[in-house]
Amino acid sequence: MNATRTHPHRRPPAGSDVLPYVYQVAKYDPADRDQHGRYAGAQPATSDHGPVEAAYLRAVAAFAEDTGIDQLAVREPQLGGFAHFGLEPPIDGYGLSDLFSAGPAGFHDGALVSIAVGLELVRSMLRDGGAWCRLEAEGAFAVHVGWDQYLYIGSNRPCETALARTRALGLFPERLNASPYDFAPDDPAYVQRPADADFWARLHWTVSAHRAVFLEEVFAVNASRWHRLTRDTIETVRSQLAPRAQLAVWPDLLTDVDKAVAALPDEGLVEIVWEDEDGQITSTVVDETRFEAVTPQLASARAAAVISMYAGEDLPLFTAVLPDGDGVLRARWQTEPTPSDRDWAFLKTLRRGQVVTGTVTSIASFGVTFVDIGGFTAMINIPELSWRPLDHPSDVVSVGQEVTAEVLDVDMVRERVPLSLRAVQEDPWPQVAQWIGQVATGPVTKIVPFGVFVRIEDREDGFQGLVHTSELDESSGDVVEVGDALTVKIIEVDIARRRISLSHTQARTTRSEGGTEAGSA
Repeated sequence: MNATRTHPHRRPPAGSDVLPYVYQVAKYDPADRDQHGRYAGAQPATSDHGPVEAAYLRAVAAFAEDTGIDQLAVREPQLGGFAHFGLEPPIDGYGLSDLFSAGPAGFHDGALVSIAVGLELVRSMLRDGGAWCRLEAEGAFAVHVGWDQYLYIGSNRPCETALARTRALGLFPERLNASPYDFAPDDPAYVQRPADADFWARLHWTVSAHRAVFLEEVFAVNASRWHRLTRDTIETVRSQLAPRAQLAVWPDLLTDVDKAVAALPDEGLVEIVWEDEDGQITSTVVDETRFEAVTPQLASARAAAVISMYAGEDLPLFTAVLPDGDGVLRARWQTEPTPSDRDWAFLKTLRRGQVVTGTVTSIASFGVTFVDIGGFTAMINIPELSWRPLDHPSDVVSVGQEVTAEVLDVDMVRERVPLSLRAVQEDPWPQVAQWIGQVATGPVTKIVPFGVFVRIEDREDGFQGLVHTSELDESSGDVVEVGDALTVKIIEVDIARRRISLSHTQARTTRSEGGTEAGSA
């Protein structure tokens, strides 16, 4: 699966936390190395399935005993892909059938196993059985099986007894600074999205919007299960997911089988996903050498899809990794981030009330202003552009303009951030409230069944108030029209509802008594 590809064989970055005592254990005598340090002796690079293999297992057991541990955790498991690169023939079930009651599905990150089962996993890896993982006891012990029958054993203790035992078994331990198979993330700076409450809320929202989506569950590298999700099945599927699985949410990719087959590239690695008549979803990863062998399996499928395995070509909607039952994300592997995942990581840095700076990217025909803030597109609705009246956002902002605004909310489900430009400006309404009792003359801007609106400031974005029909002086018999100048008295300012009430009849009385003009006091 391209969206959750991991790289389990990487050295840790400088300064990372590694065990203090690390040994390379091998059957190869250092005296048999050539001038380049490569082994030139007669020992084969495969397991003998006999005494040498048994010696390796006894050495691992001795180190585990010296360290004082009685169980190990499976970390970053992977299963053989579409191609087998081992020197020995592949084994059915990857040698896991007798070790995990759930078969390969039980071989997941964080699975705890006894030392006896751990030794059988080491045996399987020595035999190139197709399954690989790190076996670790956090902060205390680790065993990694490398290429060509090299073991790397780490401990928080010097393990002098185990070292002597290893030499007595005919193996050759050498002290190293670190195991070349220590885990290191693809991107140490990347914050992995957990499948937390926000993730499941977004998944429910996405399913409602798309009606149905697919969830890809990766419990080991090269091992995944696909689930069709509807509003009725999400929680059932959720309860059956493997611990610490990598999850990828896809839109409904399936199409007519003939169209899917026609979409196969001339060459390249793809994942073919198909759904049978019973709703069972199956997938397999193949390249062009196996297209002809796989396509007959699609004959009875009701729908199928072809997904590129190359990074960046086909991406899911969003991804996550399952945390443990206590909500802590202990899995170390990372999914390949989608644009939505990057948005999530950015949104986690925002908080309500935070002041941000961005650039206006567009003004929609329906009036919403879109602003780029650090690569994420936030929005400003018309009422939040200014305290003053406006006809269109272009009265206040323009594309390309840099603006400073306040974050009103961070919606992690819909991945939306509404901003307010006016929140970082001084609120003029308390000053407007001081105008009560004053008289103003201004143009009629709008006529409604229950009265007329009049602008009471001599500026284009001046405040407007309502003259209710009961406050209009109709004694003259004049018909009021838009644009007419009307003298009014400010009789009420409702700051909470942002409304101004005016009176034409009371203005005449006030004017005759020498009242002040609005804004002059």
